[in-house]
Amino acid sequence: MEYFLILSAIMMFAGIFGFLTRRSTLAILLSIELMLNATDINFAVFNRFMWNASGAHEGYFFSLFSIAISAAESAIAIAIMINIYRHLKDISIDKLQKMKW
Repeated sequence: MEYFLILSAIMMFAGIFGFLTRRSTLAILLSIELMLNATDINFAVFNRFMWNASGAHEGYFFSLFSIAISAAESAIAIAIMINIYRHLKDISIDKLQKMKW
């Protein structure tokens, strides 16, 4: 169990680091997806090790729900990035000052 949690923590910190340091909206989106995948690993690991004998599948259902949420979030974020690129011809975070109200 410890190895899975260490892997999940490394993925979470890599996602946080990427989110805070990248300037491209696509790289930020990938960092958010990495953080969501780290939580999916935690859901599956805790389900496996806490409710193995009872046959409960709550962790797996939470993981599937999280995967569905991240897929919808990715589709919406990519649509927003396409719209930003149409207006500014760049998807850098620094150029988004023009789109503020």
